[in-house]
Amino acid sequence: MQALGPASFEGRHVVFFNWRDTKNPEGGGSERYVETMARGLVDHGARVSIFCAAHDQAPSDHVVDGVRYMRRGNHLEIYLFGLWALLRRRFGRIDLVVDVQNGLPFFTRLGTRKPVVVLVHHVHREQWPVIFPGLLGKIGWWIERRVAPFLYRRSQYIAVSRATRNELIDLGVSKSRIAVVHNGTATPPVTHVAKTEHPSLVVVSRLVPHKQIEHAIDAVAALREGHPDVRLSIVGTGWWEDDLYKYAAEAGVGDVVTFEGFVSEQRKHEILARSWVMLLPSIKEGWGLVIGEAGSHGVPTVAYASAGGTRESIAHQRSGLLVLDAAEMTEATRRLLEDSELRERLGAGALEMSRTFSWAHSRESFAHVLSDVLAGRRVQVEDPDGP
Repeated sequence: MQALGPASFEGRHVVFFNWRDTKNPEGGGSERYVETMARGLVDHGARVSIFCAAHDQAPSDHVVDGVRYMRRGNHLEIYLFGLWALLRRRFGRIDLVVDVQNGLPFFTRLGTRKPVVVLVHHVHREQWPVIFPGLLGKIGWWIERRVAPFLYRRSQYIAVSRATRNELIDLGVSKSRIAVVHNGTATPPVTHVAKTEHPSLVVVSRLVPHKQIEHAIDAVAALREGHPDVRLSIVGTGWWEDDLYKYAAEAGVGDVVTFEGFVSEQRKHEILARSWVMLLPSIKEGWGLVIGEAGSHGVPTVAYASAGGTRESIAHQRSGLLVLDAAEMTEATRRLLEDSELRERLGAGALEMSRTFSWAHSRESFAHVLSDVLAGRRVQVEDPDGP
């Protein structure tokens, strides 16, 4: 694939439709990915807009790092507002749309004749019945499984992992138009924080049911008997937070579980740097950006192999441990707390793994794919020009 020149996107307008942004207290790794790719396109001369849900942590309209943010409606209204704005040409001239499908697409294919690229972090098959039990969840899964693949049957797809690509193929998306562009890992800020003297665990996540933070709390409750000084820090916020407070109290570990809430990037890295092990009990992860962030501080992660993208962001037995269920997560965590040699070896592997994927490379790969789409091509590539 030919390298992009610095003026490849000169004068082009690319609009991202995404549920949230990183200023949103519920923003996470997928939002970091979108904004990093957007800034990369700006560096190539593009004009870039991100349309996302409104919240009280940022203004409705402003520009950051050359990217224009337009925040409208709540997490449900955003889908209607986005399509309406597209139909009414509120974005001005558009050359390409990136429709970020977090379970539901924005149906942008109905609102423009311009090329649409569908960005998918992971398929929500397992999450729909957890997020919306009953009929609503069944409708959501039907839209993701049947409607979206048909609506975007001629569109280019970008998946953040091979696992997500394979899930899309299972939904009927042609492999010939799915590109894989991995996440990167940013250089962490300087922290000057030492590891805690006591066993310390950390979870960095949105606090919602499908992230299964209860499994980390259960692990602490089981480990406390042999390790009475163990502590768990939970970083993040979400609508499930009060339920988790109650769950920790009922499990008898309310005094050793700290809910840090929505913290600054510096504070997040300080908490990671002092921790021994990170737990990622999520049902599904397209990649798991926090795995690389923890790894950049030499912190290994224990996660579920069934989550999908974790099988690529974690090298089992080299940079972390992949487990099958909650019982195995507890036992794997126990091993890491009690075996300092294993913990240090996996920590060193996690640090090495975190340096494997760079955001600079991911931005170039993403731009390569969009350049091909603007030229009228659909591509099947796996992290083009990757290491």
